[in-house]
Amino acid sequence: MRVLYFAWVRERIGIEAEDIDLPEGVATVAELAAFLGARGEGYAHAFENPRIVRAALDRRHAKPDTALGAAREIAFFPPMTGG
Repeated sequence: MRVLYFAWVRERIGIEAEDIDLPEGVATVAELAAFLGARGEGYAHAFENPRIVRAALDRRHAKPDTALGAAREIAFFPPMTGG
């Protein structure tokens, strides 16, 4: 799966994208965020408060309990504000 990181999520992790093989037992957006958060200090910092990190599966907003299914891409980003 292609994983994209935007804004301060990208800055904390230090990369803008990567390809990963989903580990067994990771089936939802929240489970993937938890898995990524355990990969190292930058990831832990980016996902330290999973309630504020947003996600999109194949360019559609996804809630934490959304199944990853056959999605090819997921993006993680902070909440957006208008102005």
